[in-house]
Amino acid sequence: QAVNADAFAEFRVLGKGGFGEVCACQRRATGKMYANKRLNKKRLKKRKGYEAALVEKRILARVHSRFIVSLACAFQTKTDLCLVMTIMN
Repeated sequence: QAVNADAFAEFRVLGKGGFGEVCACQRRATGKMYANKRLNKKRLKKRKGYEAALVEKRILARVHSRFIVSLACAFQTKTDLCLVMTIMN
């Protein structure tokens, strides 16, 4: 099932980095909380970080551990690549 930005309601910013920021978000259909890592496409292109972003996505999709966040879904908007992950309190 295709997922886009409209499927999530964003809350506060949890952290910022060189390529973007991580926000707490809630899935509208289920009410479950996630962490949404938004990577700015312009910054990725400028700093040649596309390959690293794709590798990160592949690793998060394969890892299933209590100690490492896992990828719930991934999508892109016009300006950002979004990795939606389980949230750690």
